[in-house]
Amino acid sequence: MGNSADWEAVVPDPDSANDAAADRLLGGFESSFVIPSFDDNDSPYLNRELSWLAFNARVLALAKDPNVPLLERVRFLSIYSSNLDEFFQVRVAGLKDQVAGEVALRGPDGRTPVEQLRAVTDAVRRLTFDKQQIFKELVRPGLVANGIVVRKVSQLDQADVDYLDELFRERIFPVLTPLAIDPGHPFPYISDLSLNLAVVLRDSNTGRQLFARVKIPNSFPRLLALPSVEEPHFVLLEDVISHHLDALFLGMEIESQQFFRVTRNADLTYEEEEAEDLLFAVEMELRRRRFGRAIRLEVSGEVDEQIQGLLLDELDLAPEDVFVEETLLDMTGLAEIVDIDRPDLRYPAWTAVTPPALQPKADERVNMFARLSEGDILVHHPYESFTVSVGELIHQASVDAHVLAIKMTLYRTSGDSPLIDALVRAAESGKQVAVLIELKARFDEQANIGWARRLEQAGVHVAYGLIGLKIHSKTIMIVRDEGKKIRRYCHIGTGNYNHRTARLYEDFGLLTADQQIGDDLANLFNQLTGYGRDVDYQRILVAPDQLRPALRDLIREEAAHGADGRIIMKMNSLVDPELISQLYEAAEVGVQIDLIVRGICGLRPGYSGQDNIRVRSIVGRFLEHSRVYFFANGKGTGEPAYFIGSADLMPRNLNRRIEVLTHVDEPALQSKIDVVLDVLLDDDQLAWILHADGSWRRQSEGVGSNAHELFQHLALAEAFEGR
Repeated sequence: MGNSADWEAVVPDPDSANDAAADRLLGGFESSFVIPSFDDNDSPYLNRELSWLAFNARVLALAKDPNVPLLERVRFLSIYSSNLDEFFQVRVAGLKDQVAGEVALRGPDGRTPVEQLRAVTDAVRRLTFDKQQIFKELVRPGLVANGIVVRKVSQLDQADVDYLDELFRERIFPVLTPLAIDPGHPFPYISDLSLNLAVVLRDSNTGRQLFARVKIPNSFPRLLALPSVEEPHFVLLEDVISHHLDALFLGMEIESQQFFRVTRNADLTYEEEEAEDLLFAVEMELRRRRFGRAIRLEVSGEVDEQIQGLLLDELDLAPEDVFVEETLLDMTGLAEIVDIDRPDLRYPAWTAVTPPALQPKADERVNMFARLSEGDILVHHPYESFTVSVGELIHQASVDAHVLAIKMTLYRTSGDSPLIDALVRAAESGKQVAVLIELKARFDEQANIGWARRLEQAGVHVAYGLIGLKIHSKTIMIVRDEGKKIRRYCHIGTGNYNHRTARLYEDFGLLTADQQIGDDLANLFNQLTGYGRDVDYQRILVAPDQLRPALRDLIREEAAHGADGRIIMKMNSLVDPELISQLYEAAEVGVQIDLIVRGICGLRPGYSGQDNIRVRSIVGRFLEHSRVYFFANGKGTGEPAYFIGSADLMPRNLNRRIEVLTHVDEPALQSKIDVVLDVLLDDDQLAWILHADGSWRRQSEGVGSNAHELFQHLALAEAFEGR
């Protein structure tokens, strides 16, 4: 039993083997180019959870796309698995809570929590089967054919076995803690997402059957390199431990063993109204998260019914909560393979360019304040550099003697953020620095608590957000004394202030010295750190007060133009029933609507027979993350209106978060957005099209226009011309 992944597949011809495997996988759900609908309702609204699973299926499809480099396909398997873990930790956990609470309220699509949970479970089982087939028939043979092999200990020669024996004895064995399970030793706590080994033992003296659990430590790499060969050959850590179980249970007969993994409810729940100290409340909930209720049990290989029964009883789970992995348990560990030094098996390296507006002249460093005084700059990441734009703006502000204050919102950032260093430096030099840190950014709570404490120690004014609202906006305001006047320099973006994810996430950022935007952000920051209401903003739309009614008015205004109306929206998720209903109404009077939705889409194109709404999803090398809203006729102006910002069209964004969209008014910057939208709408390689039945279909079979590659070429060409 145990982890049954068999890497010793015979691959006589890598190309023909993969072609044959791909042929076997084509057709129905297994096709690389069709994802049949998980949602068989006839409601005007597609189910949120099933739509998210369809998004993860599009990620999974990249793992079997022969046009994607091999190690990138491994990465997408890992990303798919990590995504699914979080989905269970939060969304499935929420459904189970509703079922336990006997909540019978139907969602917009008409399903009860029980019905949603049943549909989700069925869809995940279909996805799990497809994932296993991709790994077994496509990815694993491809790795073996390229000399990347994970062997079983039983398949190794004596030199490698001796090496692993010593490694186990000297380094691994001292870390392991076998835990007995009997009346004197209660069932141990199984931590969230940990890899474990359940063991059935027999006492050779008494004949008594015993149970034990061994946690696979995460202090070692999951894949242990074998030194006997030059090519990357590995053995799984858990296989080494399994092979040496007799050293952990001396004098015992090992009857069977089973690898397993438990997923727990990881959503935080706290009463903000009753929390005198939000920082303390979040810290307490983080501790409780470790002990969240079990949601899912994954087991590998042939199921040991005795072990499974014990685990289900102790974890208070039902048989339908069990997912059997026939290949490799916890494919998030495959991420370690991606780091192998094989650039020929990855996407070509990409380094973001310096946009023409920020290129230095005569080898002199660009003065960001002087440059922004000349006009706005719109940067498009990861094609244009985050470091030389946003990073440089914050750096220069931190050391500029004329800068009086820096204010920003911080939702997520990296573990080694140069922005944090710059803010600390600015505060220590006497500048007024205020940072609104969102402590409730899911799965980044602990990191944000750490940043908050470091900033406070440096003298930064730190605010932890508002009761009942998450601060999700991406905003910076720098106040500078320029002699005759005080001037504000601002950034409003669609993505987080994270220099690492800015290399992978597609986002827009507006850098500006516009006085109206400066006034707007000054009012916003004052409202967030102090008190205020009914603020009249000039160039920005702020949720939860202004954004929903403003979008509603913009859609209605476009509908008033009938067939001359045109709406393009790009976002991560479209769920809000009210705005979906308004888009339906606009389409019915002839408005042409294109929606570019990376993830969840609750709108069903073609509903009621109309075909004026088209929905596509771009999934590829870079994570589409920007939010862009275009209305051809604006709000009663007759001029097109362009907005970028942080908000998706979900009830949480519109009702329970601080979000900011900003107008983009300069024609040159509008043209830049036009180019991006046109490229995305013309893409016929990365694009998936949503159909009325809820299915998704690839535009082509890997030939044609690839938006991400075209954006790279455009960025390079523009950077070269700017020199």
